[in-house]
Amino acid sequence: MLRRLYPDQPESFAFTEANLAWAEAQVTKYPEGRQASAVIPLLWRAQEQEGWLTRPAIEHVADMLGMAYIRVLEVASFYFMFQLQPVGSVAHIQVCGTTSCMICGAEDLIGVCRDKIAPAAHQLSEDGRFSWEEVECLGACANAPMAQIGKDYYEDLTAARLAEIIDEMAAGQLPVPGPQNGRYTSEPAAGLTSLAEGNDDRHQYNASAQLATDLGDTIKRIDGSEVALSAPWQKGANHGDKPASVTAPMTHQPRPSKGDPADETGIDTREAHATTKGHPISSSSPETDAEAAGHPTEDVKNMTADGDKDAATASKGKAAKKPKAKSTKKKAKTETAKAETADVGQRPQALDAPRGGKADDLKKIKGIGPKLEELCHSLGFYHFDQIAAWTEDEVAWVDQNLEGFKGRVTRDDWMSQAKVLAEGGETEFSSRDKE
Repeated sequence: MLRRLYPDQPESFAFTEANLAWAEAQVTKYPEGRQASAVIPLLWRAQEQEGWLTRPAIEHVADMLGMAYIRVLEVASFYFMFQLQPVGSVAHIQVCGTTSCMICGAEDLIGVCRDKIAPAAHQLSEDGRFSWEEVECLGACANAPMAQIGKDYYEDLTAARLAEIIDEMAAGQLPVPGPQNGRYTSEPAAGLTSLAEGNDDRHQYNASAQLATDLGDTIKRIDGSEVALSAPWQKGANHGDKPASVTAPMTHQPRPSKGDPADETGIDTREAHATTKGHPISSSSPETDAEAAGHPTEDVKNMTADGDKDAATASKGKAAKKPKAKSTKKKAKTETAKAETADVGQRPQALDAPRGGKADDLKKIKGIGPKLEELCHSLGFYHFDQIAAWTEDEVAWVDQNLEGFKGRVTRDDWMSQAKVLAEGGETEFSSRDKE
């Protein structure tokens, strides 16, 4: 399926203070020079904060990790966990449409979404509170048909039950996730045929559904104001802290169980409720979110020509899109790079400023992103011919003094690429980037 950036983008993105602390802690999990490994968790937290993954957020994460914009865009557009367009402020419903679910009634679930939310996938409901899409297999085949809503699976669904779940969420309730037909997990519908003993002390719901119920709300996005930093590998981090905002009561709708009063569809009709702790479903304004309604972005006919340009120009990074203010951490790292004089090799001749006031676009060299280009500038390297002329000892010095990117010159063979570019040619990487 074609996935492009949404045509209407915000001007900028910045993590909240709490989310920034969380994101920086994630980066410390990875060895020096391998910070790019944190790209997926950082993109996920950016999406949690904003509701969907915007272009400024993608570029912001790229800058934090020293990656080319196009590389992070490739990750964001590959995984369907990332939403590249606005989603419902209350819930985005992902209906599994692969074989097992399709055979067991997924098309009926999609029909409910079309009737109650919007005619097309990725289109917001009129009030901006709900959206939906069909996705590939979510791995709950024994409990087909199913849908993922927020961070939970709702399994053994019928069209009638999914309609009820949507209504309950719209009313500020959080239905208990998991099987919706009375099953505990994925045992036979008629009951256990083995391992039937020793279940008297089990929780009311299976482990996943019980955790969701205990937390109180698993469809609310993490905006960073209520999340405790949990980084056990980092000294002084909180361990196992529960989010401070899990305080407001929320009504949970108990799912039907065997022996309960039910109508002819098998759906529980009791009015009893169980109460637990949780958040309000959404702090977003339906009126604000509704402005983005009616923009199905997966339809190729509705794509703008800018979509092709987005991927091609992402790695070049327009300055207007970047936050102007530099963090203290970033300044400190740059100063460290300037001052460092490791006793390895010989430092190449550096320039105080680019010749003619204009530096070459070092990002045309494979392995150099915006952050690494900035680091090269801080060391006095601005031009392809400078890099192309480095000796073996000078390469060793640069490799050692690229703070956070040690060994990158040798690994990506900057010398050969720079020589071609200095002579006015194009490398395979620069040609692909240009296209």
